[in-house]
Amino acid sequence: MWLGVILCCTVLVAYLDRVNVSVLIAAPGFLQEMGLKNNPVGQGLLMSLFLMAYGIGNVVLGPVADRLGPRKAMSVALFSWTIPMAAGALTRTLSVLYASRLVLGAGEAMHYPMQSSFVKNWYPREERAKANAAWLFGQMIGPGLAMPLFAWVIAAFGWRASFWLCAFLGMVILPVIWFGTRDLPEQHKGVNQAELEHILQGRALTAEGTGKTMQARSVLQNYGILLKNPDFICCSLTYWASNTMWWGMMSWMPQYLKVARGFSWTKMGFFSALPFFVGLLGLISSGVVSDKLRRAAPLNCIGLAGCATFIGLGAIVHNNNLSAYLLACAFFFKGVSTPMAWTLLQTFVPSRMIGQAAGLQNGSSNLIGALSPLAVGFLIAVTGTYTAGLFYMVGFGLFGAAVGLYLVAKKY
Repeated sequence: MWLGVILCCTVLVAYLDRVNVSVLIAAPGFLQEMGLKNNPVGQGLLMSLFLMAYGIGNVVLGPVADRLGPRKAMSVALFSWTIPMAAGALTRTLSVLYASRLVLGAGEAMHYPMQSSFVKNWYPREERAKANAAWLFGQMIGPGLAMPLFAWVIAAFGWRASFWLCAFLGMVILPVIWFGTRDLPEQHKGVNQAELEHILQGRALTAEGTGKTMQARSVLQNYGILLKNPDFICCSLTYWASNTMWWGMMSWMPQYLKVARGFSWTKMGFFSALPFFVGLLGLISSGVVSDKLRRAAPLNCIGLAGCATFIGLGAIVHNNNLSAYLLACAFFFKGVSTPMAWTLLQTFVPSRMIGQAAGLQNGSSNLIGALSPLAVGFLIAVTGTYTAGLFYMVGFGLFGAAVGLYLVAKKY
């Protein structure tokens, strides 16, 4: 229980770091000072540069994180976050701000693979969907808190204060990871014998099932094994679709609500936060149902298709409030799908490869997701409306749901 809380808090801090620019691009003072006014492509690049560095870093640093172990790797990642956040607070030029986003992406690259490594090491198979849902709470709570929090901070103290706040929170959570966790449950004094036997028994059963299909070897050989495995490829493709919708909405929703739908700054903060709290309901539902059914693939498909459908509906309705509520419903289904991608991965990938596999899946999906803020900005510039950008995400979501049917057929 306590490990899930720690991992959730870590993700929460990570998402505060990532999404403060989503609120900033709706702030006229920031746009004016950074020379980004009337430049939607340049605004989208703030998120895309982070995601490009983050995606490449996941693939390259995943094996390094496996060698370090989740505790050390996550601590290094957390420490490295403070540098680009402080640089963002101090910068006077757009080029330095862009550079800080690249450094932030590289610094966070080892983080997500290690979340999966902790879950693989600490939880038996029948509890992993709930465990993944627990730490992914931070993915929903972070942006949900960030939107109104940063709106208030920027209004009260200026846009630079949002960067200082992120740097401070990163240093607060670092000692919690270092002193509160261990790579394996048998290394932690707080785990009693009954708990340890339960965890080890579940780990042994999972190893027996995965050992027939995947065996961890050298780093390059492991990449070859993963890229030839159709289960891994399909799981990753569904996550590509998921991240495309996630980062497109994450980057542009505050501005969409404020500019396209005409909401006030206060109302924009509320409706920007609402989807993430609705998404928590999806996380809870999918975690409980998946562990009970011992199936993750059907929920993954339902989540992707539902998210795409409600984004499309939100784009075409005329009523502004209804549009905001429909987008919130889209995040319910996003909450359903996200933990399933990680649960699927932990089902068929052995422990010694999990960091590398998670890094490859997360890294490649974030590289594809990096195109989303940029593509949406480009479509806004070309068409003069936000509708085409939203339907770019819809197309990816439906594609991911279709690909995921392969894993449904395999009864995962």
